[in-house]
Amino acid sequence: MSPTRTSLLAALVLVAGASGTALVAGPAGAAATSVPCTVAYQIQNQWDTGFTANVTVTNNGASRSGWSVKWSYDGNQKVTNAWNAKVTQSGAAVTAANESYNGSLANGGSVSFGFQGTYSGTNAVPATFTLDGTTCNVDDGGSTGGSTGGTTGGSTGGSTGGTTGGSTGGSTGGSTGGDTGGGTGSRVDNPYAGAKVYVNPEWSAHAAAEPGGSRISNQPTAVWLDRIATINGVNGGMGLRAHLDEALKQKGSGDLVVQLVIYDLPGRDCSALASNGELGPDDIDKYKSQYIDPIASILSDAKYAGLRIATVIEPDSLPNLVTNAGGTAGSTDACATMKANGNYEKGVSYALDKLGAIPNVYNYIDAGHHAWLGWDSNLGPSVQEFYKVVTSNGASVNDVAGFIVNTANYSATKEPYFKVTDSVNGQTVRQSKWVDWNQYVDEQSFAQALRDKLVAAGFNSSLGMLIDTSRNGWGGSARPTKSGPLTSVDDYVNGSRIDRRIHAGNWCNQSGAGLGERPTAAPAAGIDAYVWVKPPGESDGASSAVANDEGKGFDRMCDPTYGGNARNGNNPTGALPNAPLAGHWFSAQFQQLMQNAYPPLS
Repeated sequence: MSPTRTSLLAALVLVAGASGTALVAGPAGAAATSVPCTVAYQIQNQWDTGFTANVTVTNNGASRSGWSVKWSYDGNQKVTNAWNAKVTQSGAAVTAANESYNGSLANGGSVSFGFQGTYSGTNAVPATFTLDGTTCNVDDGGSTGGSTGGTTGGSTGGSTGGTTGGSTGGSTGGSTGGDTGGGTGSRVDNPYAGAKVYVNPEWSAHAAAEPGGSRISNQPTAVWLDRIATINGVNGGMGLRAHLDEALKQKGSGDLVVQLVIYDLPGRDCSALASNGELGPDDIDKYKSQYIDPIASILSDAKYAGLRIATVIEPDSLPNLVTNAGGTAGSTDACATMKANGNYEKGVSYALDKLGAIPNVYNYIDAGHHAWLGWDSNLGPSVQEFYKVVTSNGASVNDVAGFIVNTANYSATKEPYFKVTDSVNGQTVRQSKWVDWNQYVDEQSFAQALRDKLVAAGFNSSLGMLIDTSRNGWGGSARPTKSGPLTSVDDYVNGSRIDRRIHAGNWCNQSGAGLGERPTAAPAAGIDAYVWVKPPGESDGASSAVANDEGKGFDRMCDPTYGGNARNGNNPTGALPNAPLAGHWFSAQFQQLMQNAYPPLS
C-alpha cells in the first residue's frame, strides 16, 4: 500500500483508439470530458493459468439507468466468474451488464466490477471497449501488469487498485485465485485483495429468516468473540473451530478471509455500559491465559494455515484512554482506572504479540471514528498511544497489518455534498454545530489521514485501513440529494450531510440508519477494504435494563427517552425503542437498515 508505488503506477495512462496504442504521462482518469466514456481495465492478480481483473467505467455522456460494456480478447482468455456485473462471453466477445443495484450511471459517474478468468500464453489488455455501443478510450488504471504479464502480483494489485474502486470482496464475488494462485497461504500486503470473505452461517440464517433478508444474507460479516465461552460456542452455537472449519469449506481452491473481533479486555467498554464485559479491571492474567492463549492456539493449527485471518483488536479500548480517561467532559472513573492500571495497553500488546506471531493472521487495531478522534487534540495523542502500545510488552509494528475505523458505528464513509474546507458567508463548516471544529467530516478522509500520521510515526508503509460500512449508508427518503442552503453555515451542513443522526456522538441503535457500502476490497488509496464488522441486525445495547449473565449493563444512550450527556452535547439519543441486549438479534433494526440501505437494495 505504499503511496510511492501508487503514484508511480498511476502516472501511466494507456489510451487506445483507431490509430493504435501509446503511453502518455498524466494522472489516471484524466481523459478529456469530450471523450464519451473511459474504461480502466486492470489485471490485479495473475498466475500460471488464471487472473483476476477490475474494470472501472466512467460515463462522460448522458445519464443512464442501465449499462452494458463490451470488449473482445485477442487471446484465449475466458471469464469464469464475476462480481458487481452480469458477465457473459461468446467466443472472444465479452459483455458485462449492470446488476439491479448499480444500473444508474450519471454524467461523470463511474462504476466498477471485477472478474476471474483463465488464459494461456499472453494476457493482453483488450484494445477497444464500448459502453452501450459507443467506443470508449482506455485508461489502464495504473496497472502495468495488464500488458506485461501481471508480474506485480496480488499485493501490488490490491494496494494500488483502490483508486479504480476495485471490488474483489464479498461472499459472492472475490477471486478464487489469490495472490499466488490456488490459495497457498503466503503473506500478502492486503489480505482482502483477490480473496473471498467468510459468510457467517449463523448471521446469514438470521438475515435470511427476515422478510427480504435473503437479498443480503450472503454478505460476509465478522465473528465476535466477546467472551471466553464464545471460543467453544455458546448455547449450542458455533465456536471458533466450527467457524474455521466452515471457512475451509467456503474457501475452496482460492483464498478466503475470516474476520474475527477480539473483544474481551479487562474492564471493557469503560466509557459506556451496554457492552461491558465479563472480566474485571484487574483480570489481565485471565484475559491472557483463558482468552487470548486459547484463541492463538486454535489459529496456529496447521489445518487453518491456508486461511487469511483478519482480527479486529479490542474495539473502543485505546481511544477511550485518550479521550475518556481524565480531564475531559466525557471522562469516566472506569476509564481513569484502566489508564492507571495499564491493563488495556498490556492486553492489546499481548494480543498483538501472540496473534501476530501466526503467519496467516492480520491484526487490525480499532481506532474509533472521525467524530471521536478527528480533532488534532485527540488525533495526535492517539497516534502516540497506538505506537506506544504496539512497541511494548513484546509487540512490534510488524504485528500490525493496519487499523479499522467506524467499528459498529454510523459515521458516513464519504459525505458527498460538503467538505471540511467549505465556507458559508465567511464561516468555515468547522464552525457549524455538527462539525464542531473537527478536522474531518467523514470516515474515509479520516482513515487516510490517520494512516499517513501512523506511517510518519513509525508504522510500516504497507499499513492498510478498514472501514466498517455495515450501518452507515443513510439512504431512504431523508437522504439529501444536493448541498444544503447557504442561509447559514448550520443550515448548509445540516442540509448537506447524509449522516442524519441528531448528534455525531450518538452510537446506539440509531434511528434512520441504513446498510452502507457492500464489503469491497481496495476501494480507495490506503484502504484495504470496506467491511461489515458489526453484523447488521445485532443490537448495540438494550433500551432498558435487562438481567443477563453476559456482564452487559444498561446504558441510557440506548434509551430513546434519555436527554443525553456531555459526550453527545446533551442531545436526545436517537436510539430505537424495544432493543435487546448488545449482540442479540434486533429485527426492527434489521428491517430499517434494509429499508434505508445506500446503495439501495433491489
